[in-house]
Amino acid sequence: MSTDTEALARSATKFAVPESLWNDDVAADLSPPELLLYRSNLLGSDLTVTNFGGGNTSAKLEGVDPLTGETVDVLWVKGSGGDIGSMKIEGFATLYQSRLLELEKHYSGPDDDDKMVGYLPHCTYNLNTRAASIDTPLHSLLPFAHIDHVHPDAIIALAASSEGEAATQEIWNGKIGWLPWKRPGFTLGVMIRDYVKQNPDVQGVMLAGHGIICWADTAKDCYEHTIQLIADAASYLNEKLGDAPAFGGEIVAPNPERRAIAAALMPKLRALMTGDRPKLAHYSDDAETLEFVGSADFERLARLGTSCPDHFLRTKIAPLTLDPERLNDQAYLQSSLEDYRAGYAGYYQRCAGPNDPAMRDANPVVVLVPGVGRITFAANKATARIAGEFYGNAINVMRGAEAIGAYVALDEQEAFNIEYWALEEAKLQRMPKPKPLVGKIAVVTGGAGGIGAATAARLMREGACVMLLDRDEAALDAAAAGFQSEFGKDVIRTAICDVTDEAAVAAAFKSCAVEFGGCDIFVANAGIASSAPFEETTSAMWKKNFDVLAEGYFLTARSAFTLMKQQGEGSMVFIGSKNGVAAANGAAAYASAKAAANHLARCLALEGAAHGIRVNTVNPDAVIKGSRIWDGDWRKERASAHGIDTGKELEEHYRLRSMLKRDVLPADVAEAVYFFASDMSAKSTGNMLNVDAGNAQAFTR
Repeated sequence: MSTDTEALARSATKFAVPESLWNDDVAADLSPPELLLYRSNLLGSDLTVTNFGGGNTSAKLEGVDPLTGETVDVLWVKGSGGDIGSMKIEGFATLYQSRLLELEKHYSGPDDDDKMVGYLPHCTYNLNTRAASIDTPLHSLLPFAHIDHVHPDAIIALAASSEGEAATQEIWNGKIGWLPWKRPGFTLGVMIRDYVKQNPDVQGVMLAGHGIICWADTAKDCYEHTIQLIADAASYLNEKLGDAPAFGGEIVAPNPERRAIAAALMPKLRALMTGDRPKLAHYSDDAETLEFVGSADFERLARLGTSCPDHFLRTKIAPLTLDPERLNDQAYLQSSLEDYRAGYAGYYQRCAGPNDPAMRDANPVVVLVPGVGRITFAANKATARIAGEFYGNAINVMRGAEAIGAYVALDEQEAFNIEYWALEEAKLQRMPKPKPLVGKIAVVTGGAGGIGAATAARLMREGACVMLLDRDEAALDAAAAGFQSEFGKDVIRTAICDVTDEAAVAAAFKSCAVEFGGCDIFVANAGIASSAPFEETTSAMWKKNFDVLAEGYFLTARSAFTLMKQQGEGSMVFIGSKNGVAAANGAAAYASAKAAANHLARCLALEGAAHGIRVNTVNPDAVIKGSRIWDGDWRKERASAHGIDTGKELEEHYRLRSMLKRDVLPADVAEAVYFFASDMSAKSTGNMLNVDAGNAQAFTR
């Protein structure tokens, strides 16, 4: 048994105990709305306090009515769909408190919850366009100046345990109340308000299966009260967990080869997912997940499903679990996916009413494998990652709930009512149409160079995730940093890779599989260039060109081909050269190697067609600006071959040589790659597209 496994066997993973991060110096100069934002960002910055997109905060502040000039009470509350950890001041909805209180005259009972949401826009203050959250009544109906409603794991563990109410009484001795499960909405707001009226000494209320709501007179006091309540719950649960193993103890140890297993498994699962668009995957083998999936109680608890609405809206109500001994059995994997989809359809049919939305995607979001970890699938990488984090929260909840009693999942019908809530459906329908390459995974070799970086940017701009490969670590890091700043951290990954190193190439594609789930687009771009008269061309120069431009294309294309064949489709784009079609004076090694690569593409187009794999070639010429190849000896060698200066005269030479008399830029080549990578060229394979501003010698026909 490994050292980390022994640690897991000795004692359960503990809950993090948060501490106050409030800084009086920072808060001193903030306006009341800025104090609310500061408090919200502090709470949301710690995932032990609230998960991404979860929870909401509010403050009742004075404002000036823009029509009457009178001072009025305004409720500032986190707007719909926001994240309190990253939101800005414009993320708050602002509403007239007096109008919110008048809404109750339109309320006649729980069946009016959806109707009441429709009245919220009529309470908008100062024409604020930020939509109010469904939880707004939880804040407006209570009289307190500052209110926090959060869903930390330690709190939900109490809220989702058979002994949660007793534990709440034990921890806080009546200072925190308890209400049974009720989905968010106006009715829950009324329930909390009435409970507080009947119990005026309570300082907060635990909401079964949901979270906690608490309050204070100032922003600082509210924040510190929230932090202290979470710390109390975490400390209590840690004491109950003690030194015993969680979930009945370990029966499957973490597999030391788990990352490699995941890399092989994820493309297989992705290929079996149904739907109009491919999915993106995220893998995690954190200690909490390994502890859970390797435990004696794993299957029992996984079947129960999640409890908190925030969790199952992201993860579906229950995961797919797989037998780690049968991961190489394709028939088993296929039947497992089919059974899951059938089970989800049964859940829908049991719970849906005549007015509910049509059944959505029935594929699993979360896949759990003992000894391996957690894999999540979604329409994009960020959503897949966040879904995984939410299931991690669910694991923590189950661990804490079982430590004090029995874990209680949400009733199936209640879960369905939230998942297929008309308000949730309306939110989904308002989402913009996805970009053309959302769900696609691209690998670009030579990714830190001019053409490679321009191509990566073009693909990411259309929604693709990109794995950049390059042998220059510094250039690779710089390119990745720029892309992360522009497109976010989720969509870009890198691997140092010399395309002539077979082991490095295989490792890079395995990394892509475990980071994203497979490969849909492959751009063979890594290159070198050398120039010399034929008699001065050494065997070393000849070999170097063929190593990179022929064998390098072969090795990388082979790895991409294997992944694409599993998926049943893909697009490969070779960056060729005008010199691969037209003979080049003084560049026999380079031109011959490029010609070999071009012919390899045609061979792959023949073999790939049966598997839905398209292979096309883009032939650039004289891409000087932004190119690392032209920064070295190649510039001098080509200038010498043409008897001209290496500076602007060389660029002018190539521009005037073209039929269109125009420069060819990396972005021009990237545009051609995008065409072949996208569905615009869905019926094209084995083709060459010249991006050379016109060169009659390079006409392919």
